[in-house]
Amino acid sequence: MQLYCESLTAYKRLPTLEVKIGNLLLGAGHPIRVQTMTTTDTMDTMATVEQTIRCIEAGADLVRITAPSKKEAENLRHIKEELRKRGFDTPLVADIHFTPNAAEIAATIVEKVRINPGNYVDKKKFEQLEYTDAEYAEEIERIRERFTPLVRICKQHGTAMRIGTNHGSLSDRIMSRYGDTANGMVESAMEFLRIARSEDYHNIVLSMKSSNPQVMVHAYRLLISEMMNEFGVCYPLHLGVTEAGDGEDGRIKSAIGIGTLLEDGIGDTIRVSLTEDPEFEIPVCRHLVNRYQGAQQHNSSREIPSITNIPYNPFSYQRRKSIEVNNIGGKQVPVVIADLRKFESITPTDLQAIGYHYDAATDKWNIADAAADYMLCNKVPSFSLPGTLQVILPYANWIAGSHQDSALSLLNSDEYISHPLPDARRMHFVKLDCYSNQFEPAAFDECCKTILKDPAAVICLETHHTNALQSVRRMCMELIHRDLKNPVVIMCNSTYEFVEESLIHYAVEAGSLLIDGMGDGICFSFHADNSSIASPIQTIHSISFGILQATRTRISKTEYISCPSCGRTLFDLQETTARIRAVTHHLKGVKIAIMGCIVNGPGEMADADFGYVGSGVGKITLYKSKEVVKRNINSEVAVDELIQLLKENGAWVEPPLV
Repeated sequence: MQLYCESLTAYKRLPTLEVKIGNLLLGAGHPIRVQTMTTTDTMDTMATVEQTIRCIEAGADLVRITAPSKKEAENLRHIKEELRKRGFDTPLVADIHFTPNAAEIAATIVEKVRINPGNYVDKKKFEQLEYTDAEYAEEIERIRERFTPLVRICKQHGTAMRIGTNHGSLSDRIMSRYGDTANGMVESAMEFLRIARSEDYHNIVLSMKSSNPQVMVHAYRLLISEMMNEFGVCYPLHLGVTEAGDGEDGRIKSAIGIGTLLEDGIGDTIRVSLTEDPEFEIPVCRHLVNRYQGAQQHNSSREIPSITNIPYNPFSYQRRKSIEVNNIGGKQVPVVIADLRKFESITPTDLQAIGYHYDAATDKWNIADAAADYMLCNKVPSFSLPGTLQVILPYANWIAGSHQDSALSLLNSDEYISHPLPDARRMHFVKLDCYSNQFEPAAFDECCKTILKDPAAVICLETHHTNALQSVRRMCMELIHRDLKNPVVIMCNSTYEFVEESLIHYAVEAGSLLIDGMGDGICFSFHADNSSIASPIQTIHSISFGILQATRTRISKTEYISCPSCGRTLFDLQETTARIRAVTHHLKGVKIAIMGCIVNGPGEMADADFGYVGSGVGKITLYKSKEVVKRNINSEVAVDELIQLLKENGAWVEPPLV
């Protein structure tokens, strides 16, 4: 199998060609660049200039501006002149979708143009068409005729180009032959790349964006493999999860998709697409990129064993096969274990943070959809627990106490080998170290031999290795090679001071493994002095379920696919997203897309169940999947109309009484 990165066991940047964007060098080992996109009307020169400056001062290395037609493309000249007059020389990128002549104008003005292969030449009417090989070749030739002029203009003016494929805007032609797949995304970009290469033009960056981090990761990996197989070189890669949304969910989704690739040395520039003001995207980008400053610092003195035989397919999702131990593993959704070991005593009120609310009047527990399945603590609480919540104790506490029948035990490898359990048939957790400095191969071998004969054991993987993801992933591969099918819980500790850094840490290190089908549960803990998190357990609990939702491994809430807004947006996207979220957040498992304009409309919504799309000033069009249901509704009543659409399709339930 063609490897998609330099190493699966050590941090090494993927070698890519060097691209020049104005005065900025990208790829070929240069620092990972961060960028964002303005949300102002491109025809409002001063507003766009001011917002661009805020983005630059926040730390953006590039700033993208939409140019949906010739007039906006031409106005890029005035924006650039004003920025240069004020002393800002940050490269500008023109964002083009449907208008080739706008791209050709922009390419003579700004340092880079972005085109979307699905929109640039091909039409998209969501029609299933049949193409013979000859007809398909004719379509490629038509693309060549329409795209080549832009390539030659870029080559003449030293302008860089991003060929940016979006999962939701694949053309009817690509969809008809490849379907709604990562393969289709890759081929869509490769068609344009081949044309550019035939003109000896190589100042190119590529992207494979999706609102689904799983699809996005697989598409980038496949693109790298295809480029190396066909060309022997890899062009620089722009990473991003499109329509990630806002707040915690948007950050989690972006961190999983982008971080999974960055961990393997993939990615030369990143953009975190949030439904927020663009300058707020930059700190999230910086937190991600800062994890990889200096490859030598990122690698540990202890080597992780190399791997030549990958026992899973990195280009498509398949969950690691495991046996079922109680409600963990097999076909069960991944569990969440709340780590409360930092607390000396636990009260019923404390359990609200992990999804359990005690009603004293009725003497009953109310259980949220996102409620922890297990609680790891030092002693069993003195009050009656809800029946769905099980207690896990460290082995020393478990064996010394009087709760061996009511609690489960967590053993380290030495305890597991040396101290047989009174009832080996009872579920227990075995913690294995993943190649940290204290890792002992002989003890590990002994543990594996015992676990092979222990169908009641759940394996907990933790590591103190600098390359945490690589070490845990390598251990998962080792378990597969040894035919160990016991379920696996990923244990991850954060020592970061700030909540956003901890969020990214958990999302990258656990989310990346879940993307590859590794993990039947997660357990996150925090540094004891992490005082900046006001309610650490509640925050970590929310992040845990957010990661499972973003990786599509456990659905516990409504999912919102909302674009980050730009100069094409036809309504206040942030305010509207908040209004829709306020009335629909209780609809577990329903996916609602909120799109600012038709460019991010039916195509970009990808796999959303319902869509709310700007179709004109003050006008909204509602979709069920990719089908228009209600067109050009006044925005004042559009949210109510969306609720009615949900009701008509059986997707609405009344919100619970507070």
